[in-house]
Amino acid sequence: MGAKSSKDFANEELSRRTTMTKRTGGVREGSFSSIRKQATTHFGYSILSLAMRGLAEAPDELWELTELEKLNLSLNCLSALPPSVGALENLVVLNLWGNQLASLPPEIGLLKNLRVLFAYRNRLSEVPAELSACTKLEVLSLANNEIAGLPGSLSALRRLTKLNLSHNRIMHIPACVYGMKGLVFLHLACNRLENIADQIQDLVNLKILIVEGNRIHALPKTLCSLTSLELLNVDFNDLQSVPMEMYLLRRLEKLACHPLDKGLHIVHNPLLKPIKEVLHGGLSALYTYLKPA
Repeated sequence: MGAKSSKDFANEELSRRTTMTKRTGGVREGSFSSIRKQATTHFGYSILSLAMRGLAEAPDELWELTELEKLNLSLNCLSALPPSVGALENLVVLNLWGNQLASLPPEIGLLKNLRVLFAYRNRLSEVPAELSACTKLEVLSLANNEIAGLPGSLSALRRLTKLNLSHNRIMHIPACVYGMKGLVFLHLACNRLENIADQIQDLVNLKILIVEGNRIHALPKTLCSLTSLELLNVDFNDLQSVPMEMYLLRRLEKLACHPLDKGLHIVHNPLLKPIKEVLHGGLSALYTYLKPA
């Protein structure tokens, strides 16, 4: 048997953490009386990890550590963050993945220096509009939640380069995403998308676009103006054809099969003849077929 996937490992960790919490009743008060002593300095950053502690609530003392720059609260049982999180104004990285968060507090917008926010594998159904105030944000992962849309204000996140919204309940790519001009990586796999709007052409820096596992019927011609694309994954959709202008995406280079391979992932679609036969000849054959004489 092969190695376990990261998803399987994460599920095991979540199960183990929950079992531990049930047995111990969570972390007792007083266990964090020396929480400041647990903070360390690494590569010049003030860091604190409280991952996998069986926390149902974050200790009050935590919010007094205003010097913290990296905070890891992953793989706990947190159902909410208090408004006090806004006091950690020096945070650069906030890791919340693998909890039970139903929402993020508006005060998260006070984290003006935040560059990385991991909130995947929670129970989020929405994102606060105040997150738009975190204008230094570069990486945002909200994967594996229950999100159907994003507030329009998030278009202010112009420095965002990586956005992961996979495994949610999104039917249309949120309009604010098209305003995130700095995006290089956009992951929307396993949602409920039926189309991609023409505004996709505004994401001129995009190198990786993943929309596999949706219900997309057609690709817009404007997608073919994203000449920086190196990986385009449209596997497992309802595509019957592709735009003639697809040959303009020269950086895709090949038809790809492995999920991490660069290139065009398209074979698992109900493509109509003669496209399906052409694909057997690889990407160059497809481009030759599509390119005007």
